[in-house]
Amino acid sequence: MDKNLMLERAEILVGAVDDLPTIPIVATKVLQLLDDPDVSVEAVADLMLSDQVMTARIMKLLNSPVYKPAQEITSLKRALVYLGLRHVRELALTTSVINAFDGTTGALELNAFWEHSFGVGMVSKIIAKKIGYQDLEKAYISGIIHDLGEVFLSNFLREPFSDVLEYIKTHPVKLVEAEAELLGTTHCEIGLSMARKWNFPEAYCDVIAHHHNPGEAVVDPILCAIVNLSDLFCTVRELNYGGLEWISFNLGDEEAWTILKNESPALEQMDVERFCYELDDAIPDVKELVASIFSPL
Repeated sequence: MDKNLMLERAEILVGAVDDLPTIPIVATKVLQLLDDPDVSVEAVADLMLSDQVMTARIMKLLNSPVYKPAQEITSLKRALVYLGLRHVRELALTTSVINAFDGTTGALELNAFWEHSFGVGMVSKIIAKKIGYQDLEKAYISGIIHDLGEVFLSNFLREPFSDVLEYIKTHPVKLVEAEAELLGTTHCEIGLSMARKWNFPEAYCDVIAHHHNPGEAVVDPILCAIVNLSDLFCTVRELNYGGLEWISFNLGDEEAWTILKNESPALEQMDVERFCYELDDAIPDVKELVASIFSPL
């Protein structure tokens, strides 16, 4: 199906939702404040403390298996010093997306969605490190938000999306292919429309739009390729929405693998089986992280 037509349909669907969640005002102000190279930790902390929900989620993330502090961090100012201000932007964005859909119910089980998303984030960070990608946090956050459109479909097109989920149980097609066939658009276009409404940076919009076809990415094809492979790895392991899709893949045949090998020829020597064991070792951490994030604040 024509990409432009699918994007037009996505924009119509997203635009028709009157109660679409928004990024909280405090989070937006935090992101703007962090654009100032001379901003102080105290100023950022004071602003963040005015949103207790965002602050609580950031503290949970920071004390999670992802960051592994030597001891529990209980002070927000200490947390900001530990992270460095450049990473606060990423956490503010992540927690805002989580908060936007917290407590919602839809066709997808929300914990399974976030387990997949955080799994892709963690694997993206691992792959990024292996190829020498400079911004590991950007890879991590890109993985977390890549399937943003799925939450929209699950919540705001619940019945049609339920039909898609039923369809892939009996047809050997990918979820994104079934969406295009039955809905006339996919979670990629839906997610892109939402990301633009929320004024996400272009690199993140690019990943959301092209994580299934990284060769079409225009801002950062390498980042899209990282997320694409991470998505595939998680889908064939336990972080796969409960095994909804019929997915198998040969790494050597994947477009993303070609893109990453051109960036880092050393990948040719990577022990893929050992890498998969690393992923398996990360699965319990992901499940623990998601359980922690969605426990009562």
